[in-house]
Amino acid sequence: MAKTAKTIGETASKDEKLHAAKVVRRLKKGYPNAECALNYETPFQLLIATILSAQCTDERVNIVTAGLFARYPTPEKLAVAPIKSIEKLVQSAGFYRNKAKNIKACSQALVRDHGGEVPQDLPSLVALAGVGRKTANVVLGTAFGIASGVVVDTHVGRISRRLGITTETDAVKAEKDLMRRLPKKEWVLYSHRMIHHGRQVCKARKPICDGCLMDDICPRMGVDL
Repeated sequence: MAKTAKTIGETASKDEKLHAAKVVRRLKKGYPNAECALNYETPFQLLIATILSAQCTDERVNIVTAGLFARYPTPEKLAVAPIKSIEKLVQSAGFYRNKAKNIKACSQALVRDHGGEVPQDLPSLVALAGVGRKTANVVLGTAFGIASGVVVDTHVGRISRRLGITTETDAVKAEKDLMRRLPKKEWVLYSHRMIHHGRQVCKARKPICDGCLMDDICPRMGVDL
């Protein structure tokens, strides 16, 4: 059976790339200064904050990490911190026992295997406790400016589907579509800008379509008009 272009990862069509390019231009115009919503001072702190952000709002994570990093600002300090102390500090982020275990194990691995530094490659990052592809992409793109992929959170996935850039509901498959359609130089900021657009305009339940910067190019896939 012959494989389709989509399954073997060939490039997107000219029309698909042109549509994605229009979206990118609108996002640049609407959100020229968009950046990561998580507070951090070092790549390590961004890594831990991103691990904590799973099924938790960025606002809550920023509250949690303010206390966590005040006490344990480095991998060396977090690696030897009592697990009960970590659990108490991250409790309000949800799933706190598992998150505490992961960020302690992650910190220990950074100290043991990487000299206390956050590695700058995808395989090394995803080998760390609590780190998946999305978290690795966030850290590489935001902390190091390395476009290893496209971060697909709920906002990015939802809006990309509404705009017809992908039809995939699975984040990994959606990311592959976005990587094919978007210029690599736009991968990092595309996600930041989409997240801002999702919070301010293209909301999950009631998107504000009137006056939206995408109004004339959005097919409104899945939106009840």
